[in-house]
Order: sequence, then C-alpha cells, then structure tokens
Amino acid sequence: MNLFDQVRRITLIEQISSVLSWDQETYLPSKSAEYRANQLSYLAAHAHELSTSESYLSALAKAEAENLGTDPTHSANLRELRRKSDRAGKISTELVARESSIESAAHHAWIEARRQSDFSIFAPHLQSLVDIALQKADLWGFPDEPYSALLEGYERNTSSQEIAKLFDTLQDRLAPISAAAVEKSKSLNPSLPEGIYPLRAQQDFNAAVAAEMGFDFHSGRIDTTTHPFCTTLGPQDIRITTRYDLNDFTSSLFGIMHEVGHGLYEQGLPSDDFGLPSGSAVSLGIHESQSRLWENQIGRSAAFWNKFYPIAKGYFPQLKDFPLEKFLHYINRAELSEIRVEADEATYDLHIILRFQIERMLLKKEISIKDVPATWNALFEKSFGFQPKDDAHGCLQDIHWSMGGIGYFPTYTLGNINAAQLFQAAVSDPKIKSATEEADYTPLLAWLRKNIHHHGATHDPADLMLLATGHAPDTHDYLKHLTTRYL
Repeated sequence: MNLFDQVRRITLIEQISSVLSWDQETYLPSKSAEYRANQLSYLAAHAHELSTSESYLSALAKAEAENLGTDPTHSANLRELRRKSDRAGKISTELVARESSIESAAHHAWIEARRQSDFSIFAPHLQSLVDIALQKADLWGFPDEPYSALLEGYERNTSSQEIAKLFDTLQDRLAPISAAAVEKSKSLNPSLPEGIYPLRAQQDFNAAVAAEMGFDFHSGRIDTTTHPFCTTLGPQDIRITTRYDLNDFTSSLFGIMHEVGHGLYEQGLPSDDFGLPSGSAVSLGIHESQSRLWENQIGRSAAFWNKFYPIAKGYFPQLKDFPLEKFLHYINRAELSEIRVEADEATYDLHIILRFQIERMLLKKEISIKDVPATWNALFEKSFGFQPKDDAHGCLQDIHWSMGGIGYFPTYTLGNINAAQLFQAAVSDPKIKSATEEADYTPLLAWLRKNIHHHGATHDPADLMLLATGHAPDTHDYLKHLTTRYL
C-alpha cells in the first residue's frame, strides 16, 4: 500500500470518529456516554498506531526519496505529512487513547457542571487535560514555553510570544474603540421587537440565508446542539449546528452564518485530495477567517439586509413596522457581554485575550486549577468592568477545554484579523465590490475558492495570506473595519 493510500485509510478512521463525536454532541443518550468514550478512545489509538507504524514511515521515506520536486502540490503534501508524522511519532498510542477517554468524560462533566454552574464538577477533569497538555508539550518540545507546542497544532509556524505581542498591540488599540462603541450603543439604545420568533421560522430563514451564501445542502445539513459548531464527516458531508433563542432570531442566524462560513471552506477544498494536506484546511486561524468574514463583513452589513430584511419580515411579522435603520443599530450594537459567542465585534477579542492569558498561566503553573474561576472573574472585571454572575456565564461557558482544546482560542482573533484583510483584498476588485453591494455573493465566494480554499494546506497560514492579499497578516484592516462600523 503506497503512502497516500495509507493516509486515506487513516483519514477514514478519523472521520468515523468524527461521526461518533458529532452524534455525541447532538443525539447521544446520556447513559451511552461511557461506552462512546471507549469507542472514541479505540479509534483514536488505532489511527495513531497506523500513522506511526513502520509501514507508514517506510512509505513516507520512500515517497520522499522518489520526489522529483517538479509537482509543488505533491512536494507540499510530503512536507506536511512529514511534519505531522514527526509530531505524532513523539506521542505514544497509550497517551492518545488515554487523552481521548479523558476528553469524553470531561465533555459530559462539563455539560453537567455548566448546567449546575458548578466549576468543581469539571475541575478534576480539567486538571487531567492540563496534565496531558503539559506532557505532550514536553514530548514535542518548544522554543519558549509549553503553550507554543500546543498552539502549533492549530496554527503552525507561530509561537505564544508572537501571539502575545500581537494581542498586546491589539488590546491597546481595541480598548478605546470598544469603549467608545459601547457608549455610542447606549445612546442609541437599540432593541428588537418583542415576541416569539418561532423555531420553525428561524430554521427556514436560516436555511434560506445559508443557501444564498452558497452552502450545498446536498453535501451538508443543520442540527441543534448546546454549543454551535461545524464538523466534516467526509468530502461531501459537512455538518453544522446551532442553538435557538425564541426571543431573538438573530442569535441563531449569525451562528448559522458563522458556521456556514466554515462549511463553505470545507466544501471548497479539493475533494479528490480529501485526507491529504492539499485537501485539508491549513489552520484554524484561516478557518476562522472564513466564518468571521461571512458572519461580520457580510452578515452585519447594510447591503446584506437591504435584500434580506424584507424576506425576514415574511418570517417574523413583528418586524413589519420596525425600521431597517433601527434593526441595523440592533445587530451592530456594542455591549459588554458575559458570553463570548454572543459578543459583538467591538468587544469579542477581549474575551479571547482573557482565555489566552489564563491558558498560559495554567501551563506555566502560575495558577492552579482551583484558581481558574477567581482568576477568570478578576481578568474579566479588568476588561469589562464587572464580574460574571456565575460559573456558567464565566469559566464554564466554552466547550473547548472539555475537548482538550488548549491553544485553540487565539485562532479566533487571528481569524478576525485575517477576515478583514481578505475581505478588503477581495472587494478591491470592482466587480466583486459591486456584486457584494447588491448582496450577490457568487463572485466573493469564487474569489475565496481561488485564493484560499483551492490551496488546502499547501502553504503556511501567513504565506497563504501573503499570496491572497499581497501582504503578511496585520491588524490594519481589522482596526479600520471596527472603527468604520462602530464609530
């Protein structure tokens, strides 16, 4: 069996695991959790065994030796498979299986802890996950601190020091923008007409918007869960989830637009290369740029709602006499929210910077697990001026730690930065700009397909941004976007 056949076999096992994980998030009965953990642990261990086997390593070495360097995509695939193999080879199969089992148990503990708003229920599981993270970081090695080793798994060729420097600069510029935006919103006092926004109407309107964005429902579907997400179960099987607020249809709508952005990226990857780097997303920072671009640059724009507000009125009668201008004030309001996924653009990154700081503290052992709620509340008060009312609205609100996703959060802010930069580059083409102003998103999606999706993971994230926009990632376009929209 040649190298790429072995890669596809491993991918098949990983996608079976993804199916079980998706089911765990959506429909799994609570009493089935323990056995599901065993299933996921077995599959994770088996995939790891195959990816570190002598057969796989020999096939990789042979392919590298035979590579003539004339096909850049082939060379990139070998380069990234080697990078992934070297990283996987430092982790034992036993550790992979143990981590998977811990994550499954932690996930269900997190659900219960969040329900009861009691961090102590989740604390021992988080301790186990942090211990695993530190163990893996030591095995992988790192140039500065353990956090960099974990970050590499989500955003390759970057470091915690680089992220910290970027975030410090962003926070300095963001603080006055967010404060002014909040004050402006207070003066406008935006609100949404009261009344029930029926679940079925929300689902139908969301589906109509998703289809207009370009999401292929023959290759995907939308379901309901506690924490919205998008996952790929196969080359033509993209699953999106959201949650609903019967008092505010925009909550699920923007959740859908965000996740459809992820889904469009997955549907735009070269399906013939599924499982290979050339058929995979390059990083979470790039992935998040796609979801943020569609949710914010498009979904909160006046151009989008000039088209879709009359349609929304057909689904939600209470909007009939509510002016579009007031609706735009409402969806672009800035306020100091406890919940990250409900935060506006102007304040969202303050939530991410807080999580980044806490994760670094944990891995540096500057705080212990029991200190997390108090540390969270103190940092939150420093940024937002008040403390969360309980653990469910504070340190238990996110699913990521229960999934072992330490090092994940910075990619959200990287996504915001990349989204603004990509959108500005795209609309510099007069045809795309004109179409977007008319709420025709076919040219924009085609641009993203060509400049981002088509490349898969054959370039490093920063290099891909350079190719697409003409310059390396920076905060200029993002800060300009925030200033224009909110101030």
